[in-house]
Amino acid sequence: MFKLLKRFGGSYRANLVLGPLCKLIEVVFDLFTPIIVAYMIDAGVGTRSVQPVLAGGGILLAMAAVAILFALACQKMASRASQGMGTSIRHSLYEHINALSHADLDRFGTPSLTTRITNDVNQVQLAIALGIRQLMRWPFLAVGSLVAALAIDVRLGLIFVVSMAVVGGLFWFVMKACIPYYRSMQAKLDRIALIVREGLSGVRVVRAFVREGHERRRLADAAQDQAATAIAVGRLSSVLNPVTFLVMYLAVCAILWSGGIQVNIGELTQGQVVAFVSYMTQALLSIVYVANLVVVFTKASASAARVNEVLACQPSVTDEGAEPVELWSSAGLPGAAERADGAGLPDAAGQAGAIRPLGAAGEIPALAMHGVSFAYPGAVADAVHDATITLMPGQTLGVIGGTGSGKSTLVSLIPRLYDATEGAVEVLGRDVRAWQLKQLRQVVGMVPQQAMLVSGTIRSNLIWRDAKATDDDLWRALELAQAAEFVRTLADGLDAPVEAGGKNFSGGQRQRLTIARALVGAPKLLILDDSASALDYKTDAALRVALASYGRDAAASGELPPAVVVVSQRVASVRAADLICVMRRGNVVGLGTHDELVRTCAIYQEICASQGVEDETVSPGTTVSRHEEVRHG
Repeated sequence: MFKLLKRFGGSYRANLVLGPLCKLIEVVFDLFTPIIVAYMIDAGVGTRSVQPVLAGGGILLAMAAVAILFALACQKMASRASQGMGTSIRHSLYEHINALSHADLDRFGTPSLTTRITNDVNQVQLAIALGIRQLMRWPFLAVGSLVAALAIDVRLGLIFVVSMAVVGGLFWFVMKACIPYYRSMQAKLDRIALIVREGLSGVRVVRAFVREGHERRRLADAAQDQAATAIAVGRLSSVLNPVTFLVMYLAVCAILWSGGIQVNIGELTQGQVVAFVSYMTQALLSIVYVANLVVVFTKASASAARVNEVLACQPSVTDEGAEPVELWSSAGLPGAAERADGAGLPDAAGQAGAIRPLGAAGEIPALAMHGVSFAYPGAVADAVHDATITLMPGQTLGVIGGTGSGKSTLVSLIPRLYDATEGAVEVLGRDVRAWQLKQLRQVVGMVPQQAMLVSGTIRSNLIWRDAKATDDDLWRALELAQAAEFVRTLADGLDAPVEAGGKNFSGGQRQRLTIARALVGAPKLLILDDSASALDYKTDAALRVALASYGRDAAASGELPPAVVVVSQRVASVRAADLICVMRRGNVVGLGTHDELVRTCAIYQEICASQGVEDETVSPGTTVSRHEEVRHG
């Protein structure tokens, strides 16, 4: 909690200081109230005089009015500070989460991050509000009541001290036992959030397999587990109030018994006994409220620790020290002077140095991988191992292989969604670690496997890469992505609404819109990660023809033609590629053109055979039959 207060409380310092002071003034009035009541009893009721009663009543009314004003001021300051800091924490947390790499996000998990940014921040907000409003009031009221009671009579004060010690010890024991439960409850809320997210996002699959009952049981089991923890806490806490009131009323009886004797012998007045009882009641009730505050602060402490854990996580992928690249208009590379003298381009380690040997046409590769390996945290084997690939501008790289072969992992290293654990990845001759992330991801357009759209309009989704894109730019991207035809049929065209996740579009339409989004802004390297899996063969073929034509047009106009990386399980989607990379268990087992791989790569031969690709002799005595392709599973 203190870390969050120190980090986010600066703008609300006045509220954090003045709020408790206002509450302190209100408490002072509460402490004077029993004294005034004692005066009214002794000077008014005891002597049957109306004047002291009226005077004391007037003072109590005035004190109540002033106390209410200070209470309202404290409430306003508490609201400003708690809501303001909660909003600041959420903004900072959300911004930090978006700066984390995929490896960092994998570590926490989406459901846990959702719980932290909602429920955990709510707990912190509540603690801040109650801290301003109550933290000063109840401890000060308890201590002040004890001091005032001892000032009235020390012997009766001993009863007071003993009763407070009994109640305080009980609360300490119960709270110590409850703290582990509160921490456990937050983790179990993460589990509930995970199940709810899976059930709602995958509702179609759940219904298709008639698994509604199973999902209900999963959620019920998780909810019952969390409820069992909450009930265990409740059982421990349930003894507090009864025992507190039992101790309080026994102490009142003892005070009235002992005080009555002292009144009879003239050592105390009736008003003093009443005041003493009032102080003891205030003190013991204060302990009850302090215990409730301890519960709130215990929960908030656990929540704050979870929030701080995310904020303390340093992104594993950063562009610290990276310099911006000024692209050359005719080739998309650093200026011609830099190319001539060999200065200004980084070497494979991302440092400035001499340019490495270029392609036959004197071009710098659009993509180059040098012995690249990557392993997920905790994995026993590399997801990608020792991959070496070179792709020139305007060329197409096809990546094919079975499920789990490392295709998506390989291409995710290009825009630095993950960082390679070994080797180097270069884009336009520059190590990806030497690029500023924003500029790298402007140069590299990526269409992920899962077509993800956000609520808004088609236009608001398409302009993610280039907020200044014109309507012509958007329609051009839609034409290339084979999406313009169905968008034109919509009443609002580019301004047609998009529901959360794009649920109002078919799978193929969502994929084409995400491809169009990646094309806006003219990326120099386009990655299609199995992004045509929901397209029919005709549309898929038309898309490939359109992208090839787009590259030729760019080259004809003197611009750097974009290189394209196509990840697919369809041979037809990659067979026309200039270079095909065959993946198996994270290894590149084949690299070449379709004709070369058909002759030399056994894995590629198996894929072709399973998809019924047209007749081609793949090895002595082995022939692949001519059929329409079927998707390789």
